Amino acid sequence: MKNIFRIAIALCMAVQLNAQYISGVSSPDSNTVYITDTADISVLLSNTITSDDMKEHLSILASDEFGGRETGFPGNDMAAEYISGHLNSLGVPKIMDGDYYQDVAFTYTSWVSNTVTINGTDYKGARDFIAFPDKTGNAAFSADEVIYLGYGIDDPEYSDYKKVKVKDKVILINKGEPMKKDSTYWLTDSNEPSAWTGDIDRKLKAAKKHGVKMVLIIEDQLRDMIGKNRRRLLGPTVTLTNGLSDETDMANHLYISTTMAKELIGDKGKKVIKSRKYITKKGKNCDTKLKPQFEVNQERKSTVLLGRNVLGFFEGTDLKDEIIVVSAHYDHIGKKGEVIYNGADDNGSGTTTVLEIAEALAIAKNMGKSPRRSVLCLLVTGEEKGLLGSYYYSENPVFPVEQTVADVNIDMVGRVDDKYKNNPNYIYVIGSDRLSTDLHKINETANNTYSGLTLDYTYNDENDPNRYYFRSDHYNFARLGIPAIFFFNGVHEDYHQAGDTVDKINFDKMQNVGRLIFHTLWELANRNDRIVVDGEIKAGR
Repeated sequence: MKNIFRIAIALCMAVQLNAQYISGVSSPDSNTVYITDTADISVLLSNTITSDDMKEHLSILASDEFGGRETGFPGNDMAAEYISGHLNSLGVPKIMDGDYYQDVAFTYTSWVSNTVTINGTDYKGARDFIAFPDKTGNAAFSADEVIYLGYGIDDPEYSDYKKVKVKDKVILINKGEPMKKDSTYWLTDSNEPSAWTGDIDRKLKAAKKHGVKMVLIIEDQLRDMIGKNRRRLLGPTVTLTNGLSDETDMANHLYISTTMAKELIGDKGKKVIKSRKYITKKGKNCDTKLKPQFEVNQERKSTVLLGRNVLGFFEGTDLKDEIIVVSAHYDHIGKKGEVIYNGADDNGSGTTTVLEIAEALAIAKNMGKSPRRSVLCLLVTGEEKGLLGSYYYSENPVFPVEQTVADVNIDMVGRVDDKYKNNPNYIYVIGSDRLSTDLHKINETANNTYSGLTLDYTYNDENDPNRYYFRSDHYNFARLGIPAIFFFNGVHEDYHQAGDTVDKINFDKMQNVGRLIFHTLWELANRNDRIVVDGEIKAGR
């Protein structure tokens, strides 16, 4: 019995040691007495964050007048002007050449035409095949030969290009990489695939190097891929402006359905099967020349639109060269037809919370109680287009990355999800312990001292399928090694829907979360020692 007990303890310890990131729930102790005395400067200042003020700000930002605040459109500019107007009313200095804006240019790209014809049968983009206009260029040509080229790999261990003339040719390839009969991979001689499996860009770069005219990638899950990328396929794709010329390091390419692949292969099916079997058996390339009548007609149009990150800077005192960033994105997804997607929770709620924190910091300054470290209130655009505004700031920082201590990111804090419908005083916390255990402890201590919210770390689990850690603006700081903490209320039925309106916001809950965030920020900005970075940077978007 004792041995069983010892084994159980050992297993528990092993589980704890292997659990990289916290993923449980931290519930408040009902016996705790929280500090509410305004003699504590953190309490005094946090009390200026009120539900009434939040409602006033959010009712404007998420109004129909702002048209859903889509990046590059007038409603987004109106939101930027509202934010900067509030900063100006607080007396925040204009550090960006006399204003509050960091200009960001975006390229909106869509297809004018996007069709393929095989043996007289027409196929349409976003239905029969996928071509992302920001990833592949204009193309208008016909070909009477397509080369089936296995997996499109060019590696010292295995190359589909060996002794095959592909210059100015169209090639057809499979996803993944060759496997042996025993289900191990030829490239790695193990059960683990090489980088060629997960990185399609690597194949496209290899094709470009060999002069391939176009790559056709057989996608057996095309319908699912269309579903996951519906917004990108139905509307224009948006990128940070780079001219978007056709001269890239990747070959033009399409993801095609198995139906299109069969049409291309035609009566050469047995030869293709034989080629694949030869690759499996020998670990060597074996191409097949196909003879379809193939035509493609793709023409893009691109428009450059301007956006703005809005910066409110509060200079610290004796540690002013160290910066704490408080971030939120103020853009949303705009309109669909005449229907406005107001984005009250996403992310009018986070934007509003930062405006209230800015006001608390302005009051601190007027009292002669500025924090020791400087604080940058960073309101970014382009989050809904792929974290573009925060990426631009992280690549073009106004304050040095090495002097940026932490990012506190606020994205959706005004609603209650199904899990907590009977307990609105909660918040999901993501990323707090991934790069700095100090950051995690500071937030926990602030909550246990002042707030008493339920802190749910479910989405902080490294294996969480939602991967929220990689899906908001804090990630563009974390990827540079800057500790980041992300506050989030979870998704609800109105996420990215027209129903995300002000009348559904729980302002009392939003106030409580905003005050906790301020307490955490205040400690980060005033503690003697800069928080220690003791975690590992992990990519994964």
